[in-house]
This record gives sequence, C-alpha cells and structure tokens, in this order.
Amino acid sequence: MSTFDPEKAENLDDIEKQFAVKTVMYMQTHWSLLENRRGSELTLTRMDDEVFENFKQTFPELDVSQKIDEDVMKSKAGKEKWRNFVNQYEKTIKDFNFGTMLRISPKDEYDQDTTILAVRMQFYAIEIARNKLGLNDWIYDEAQKRKAS
Repeated sequence: MSTFDPEKAENLDDIEKQFAVKTVMYMQTHWSLLENRRGSELTLTRMDDEVFENFKQTFPELDVSQKIDEDVMKSKAGKEKWRNFVNQYEKTIKDFNFGTMLRISPKDEYDQDTTILAVRMQFYAIEIARNKLGLNDWIYDEAQKRKAS
C-alpha cells in the first residue's frame, strides 16, 4: 500500500462539490437558528462558555463587533496563533477543523462578499463571542418583523 502525499493529490470535483454542499447547509442552518432564536440565548456547542473564555484570553485584540481582518487572521503569525487555539479542541469538538463560512462582520448576512472560509473552531469562537455579546440578536428581531408583516 502506498502512502498518501497531499502535495500530489488531485482535486476531485465530487469531493469539492460535497464540501461545498456541506458548507452551504451548515451556513443555512446557522442563519436559520439565528432567525428563530436570539443569538444571546443560543448555544452552539456544549462548551460555549469555555470556548468564549479561551477565545477572550487568546485573542484579546480581536473585536468581534468589528469586521474581521482576513489578512491578519491568515498571516503567518495569525495562522500559528489560530492553529494553537483550534487544535486544543481536536478531541472535544466534532469537525473542529472542517471548512466553514464565517461572516466578516456581525452586521452582515451571509453573502459572497461578506464571508470568508474559516475552520469550524474559528467560526465557533467568533460566533459564540458575537452571541454572548448580543451582536447577532438583530437577525432574530428582523426575522420576527418580517413574520409579523
């Protein structure tokens, strides 16, 4: 049996399509949750409190109420810091490193110009913080207004 070399691996269209479908479904599910319940009342993982505290300690400079600077996040230093944070959850959070769409700003809906590709734990850390700070509550409020009219 030969060993797998990721440097020589081909991108298979079917795998890419499956990834895209799963990513879009996850994004739609997240938005639906926020439309049906205030983010400040929502739990994304069984470890939300721990993730939130760890995130605040690890990234005190990251203001989740503002736009995320993708260049800083994906810089060499940013990648290393995030990798160390993410890998702590390898045994406790399912799909902790699966690719996921992340809204750049809590003020925006999901859209091709308002999202970046992140790993699941980056998504959890940032969205848990946004929820706890009430930054996603507007989504529920807007959905309720639409339902009422």
